[in-house]
Amino acid sequence: MDDDFDVLTLQPRPTAARPLLGLTVLVVEDSRYSSEALRQMCLRSGARIRRADCVASAQRHLNVYRPSAAIVDLGLPDGSGLDLIAAMHAARPRVPILLGTSGAEREAAAAACTRAGANGFLPKPVASLAAFQSEVLRHLPEALRPSGPRDADVSAVSPDPLALREDFAHAMDLLALEAPPVGYLRRFLIGLARSAEDDPLERSALAMDGGFTGHDRLALRAMLSQRIQALPVPI
Repeated sequence: MDDDFDVLTLQPRPTAARPLLGLTVLVVEDSRYSSEALRQMCLRSGARIRRADCVASAQRHLNVYRPSAAIVDLGLPDGSGLDLIAAMHAARPRVPILLGTSGAEREAAAAACTRAGANGFLPKPVASLAAFQSEVLRHLPEALRPSGPRDADVSAVSPDPLALREDFAHAMDLLALEAPPVGYLRRFLIGLARSAEDDPLERSALAMDGGFTGHDRLALRAMLSQRIQALPVPI
């Protein structure tokens, strides 16, 4: 068995109902909404989850422990998720399962992840619990997969709308800066819009590629403000 998987042999054995039992998944994701979706999928699959919201936070996690799997968003606020994947791929011992994720330019992103050394790619939004489990399980050795038949849960998860509200507020804060990070913000909003199935927001985010004027900024702030007002207020 590959040395990368030695740590997994000491974990509790997975079951059909909890096929990822015993795994610790590090999610490197700046979107609270996407993180919440992955948290639900991990927990329903039996895996433990740890979250980092940027490259620096991920590196602090990796200095303390080695996760069984890492899911790395490509558009992080302080650096490239691809660079982080490449560094994790080159490290020894290597994180056994490295997956990239992105909601923007998904086909190109998947190919870039492979070149960086990732085992696979999860497009945002992840289609279902079954799709998430299958992508992780297919990179595990046969001996570490659950035996016997397993029901495929094709249901989608429903992240807490308060997490969506936090992401909208984060985007609003970035837009309020004197010089907003337009490239990062565009990728963030495309992924968020696709995860939330918000077609008007997705169109507005995609249009940021052709230039971003003061008028565009005001229109986007108004759109985000409307969405924030329509969501529950934290108690």
